[in-house]
Amino acid sequence: MSREDEVMMEKVVARLNAKLTGTVLGLLMGVGLFLATNFLVLKGGVRVGAHLNLLGQFFPGYRVSFLGSLVGFFYAFAVGYVIGAVIGAVYNKIARV
Repeated sequence: MSREDEVMMEKVVARLNAKLTGTVLGLLMGVGLFLATNFLVLKGGVRVGAHLNLLGQFFPGYRVSFLGSLVGFFYAFAVGYVIGAVIGAVYNKIARV
């Protein structure tokens, strides 16, 4: 393998796909909020998810309920996507690949 091939391989391996990073982080955050909300709904109790319910301040329409878990999934996915895409873009800019 020539030196040029090695340099090209290093650039390809070091590069992050910003859209894919955003999608993966969005899915992780969305599924995490979905599962946490539904866990609390199934657990039940007098005041279900009092702390998690505070996310309604940032995500309009979010409640600790099954419908709220779907709303929360989309909000968390959007936030995760933006954060992941920014991380990928900044990383690529800093690494200059």
